[in-house]
Amino acid sequence: MEWQQLEYFEATARLQHMTLAAQTLNITQPALSRSIARLETELGIPLFEREGRSIRLNRYGQLFLSHVEHILEEFRMAKREIDDLLNPSQGEVSLGFLHTLGIHHIPDLIGRFRRAHPHTRFQLNQSSTQRLLEQLASGEIDLCMASPQDADMRIRWARLWSEELFIAVPAGHRLAGSSLAELYEIGQEPLISFKEGYGLRIITDKLLHESGISPGIVFEGEDVDTVAGLVAAGLGVAILPKYSELDHEEVSWVSIANRSCRREIGIAWMEDRFLSPAAERFRQFVLDYYLKG
Repeated sequence: MEWQQLEYFEATARLQHMTLAAQTLNITQPALSRSIARLETELGIPLFEREGRSIRLNRYGQLFLSHVEHILEEFRMAKREIDDLLNPSQGEVSLGFLHTLGIHHIPDLIGRFRRAHPHTRFQLNQSSTQRLLEQLASGEIDLCMASPQDADMRIRWARLWSEELFIAVPAGHRLAGSSLAELYEIGQEPLISFKEGYGLRIITDKLLHESGISPGIVFEGEDVDTVAGLVAAGLGVAILPKYSELDHEEVSWVSIANRSCRREIGIAWMEDRFLSPAAERFRQFVLDYYLKG
């Protein structure tokens, strides 16, 4: 059974006139007759009562028509939705990003983009780098902004920026007010870190391992705000990027001496997967914004 047969049947059933249906479909009457005959053969029943030149649906045809109308309407709705998604001026972008980027970067980017493309819709997902890459690989999201990691070879990365990481300590801590400190100086401190799979957790674990220390983790968080807040409360120290939004009076930011402590942020997409015009336009906007500045 072919899709075209269903459309031909629907038109013929609606008009109850073979010649008029053929003219509406812009095909010859014999071609339409052959299509209807093949459909009836496949179903094993006649769908029309033929009386001379006139035709009318029989009860089998009426039953079949009710299902065909539903199938075709679902198809047309799906096509309209896809057409909307493919329209770069009013399509949809499914974007995943790290929790830390939701503080400033993502709102700023989307705000700037929507000033030029106000009808573009965004579907947003916040999660860890590991989870975002899983969503990207499965097709749940179009793009993600996260820390580059070795992952699926089909994932393409473009570096956008890097940011310094600091030792965050509570006010009153012995390192508070220091401009520099070695990582070994927090070797015996309670550590507030991130959950397994989060980019900052991976970076923190690597830095501590390279320094030969393993502070006891007292809390594993999901966002920088929470971790910084717990540092401010005096529950421990953390390794964090410094954002103006995190400027607690109760937190002191200490640069890490004798090593490059930074994390990179990039945008990722699947190399072999189609990007809608809206998603492609946003990807290029992000690249231009950060790389051409």
